[in-house]
Amino acid sequence: MILREEALRNEAVKTAAYLMSISARTAPKSKGEDDIEIVYVDGEDKERIADEMIAFGKKSGIKGFIRDGESVKEASALLLLGVVGEKPLKLNCGACGYASCDEFASAGRRQGKDFAGPNCAFKLLDLGIAIGSAVKLASVINVDNRVMYRIGTMARKLGVIKSDVAMGIPLSCTGKNPFFDREDKRR
Repeated sequence: MILREEALRNEAVKTAAYLMSISARTAPKSKGEDDIEIVYVDGEDKERIADEMIAFGKKSGIKGFIRDGESVKEASALLLLGVVGEKPLKLNCGACGYASCDEFASAGRRQGKDFAGPNCAFKLLDLGIAIGSAVKLASVINVDNRVMYRIGTMARKLGVIKSDVAMGIPLSCTGKNPFFDREDKRR
């Protein structure tokens, strides 16, 4: 059997995403409490997210959604990482804006513009560490990626991910990273 690299790209990206998800899952979590959600998306579901991002960008006038939606179209797949931030760690640190974790917990959940909140700052830190662990692994194995919050917001709106806060990581393995120098590409 002879296989050309081009025929292996999507499978290679899927394998990379699986490994990235392990890296995100095993990243350190505050007090060992894991509230990270990880979702892999490709094919028609990836295209649906991209199309909705572009449509939302045109409707709202937010050009970043159009630009990022076009980047998603060029990706082989997406890895979504999110966190449910409603469970405080009982540290009473006040970083959430409340005087105590009990006050935070009794405040109730609200849907903001892009995310739900309030969120425990430590849960958000956990998400950041998980994302950093995942993209570091992608970098080590040379899979092009970029963390994009707009992917996460659209994935939440479409119900693809249930987390309070979510980010999306488009993945690609081509000769040029399609997620950088995006403005020059459209001239």
